[in-house]
Amino acid sequence: MQERYIRNLGPLTEKECLLLRKRRVFLAGCGGLGGYLLEHLLRAGVGKITVCDGDRFVPSNLNRQLLADETSLGRSKAETACTRAARVNPEVMVEAFPFFLTAENASEQIAGHDLALDALDSPAARRILARACCQAGIPLVHGAIRGWYAQATVILPGSGLMEQLYPTDAPAHADQGSLSPTVGLCAAIQAGEAIKLLCGRSSPLVGQLLWIDLLEQEYQIVPF
Repeated sequence: MQERYIRNLGPLTEKECLLLRKRRVFLAGCGGLGGYLLEHLLRAGVGKITVCDGDRFVPSNLNRQLLADETSLGRSKAETACTRAARVNPEVMVEAFPFFLTAENASEQIAGHDLALDALDSPAARRILARACCQAGIPLVHGAIRGWYAQATVILPGSGLMEQLYPTDAPAHADQGSLSPTVGLCAAIQAGEAIKLLCGRSSPLVGQLLWIDLLEQEYQIVPF
């Protein structure tokens, strides 16, 4: 066991640590949630990560996005994620897909991965991601935040849960802004569930939505 992973032992077995190094994850979005998710995956030692985002950093990202700093403004989010990965854990193979996920490219990009993480901010893009994961037969760990509030769940192929969460006829929500603590908490929950699934463990969030109110410190499990 390499020294960089020694402190992962205990919560994870050595066998699970070695298994993570063989796993491949698709990370959709490299903004708020995506930056923190990438960090957790790198430090856990996931072997291969594809980072997907067609956006570039702007000053309004600086309040909550881990990959955003004064030097990354104007740069591709996906390519910045690769730069960060090389500094944190160069043993992890990180591939940048610096384009937005679309109905035309999603299936091809997601094929061959073991799990996908939803760090998107568009209901339409989330539905595209969920459909591609269903076609690939892999689990999708969903997370979303707004203001003080966050939600997370694990979506298995064929469950149709994403369509229940984001029906096509639902009214659009006004942007209420996002806080760094909310983003960090949601990403930590998503990463924890992803690591368990990649190790072959079960997730208590399969078919259930964890709803978090960070303002009042209320946590609810909503079954679907």
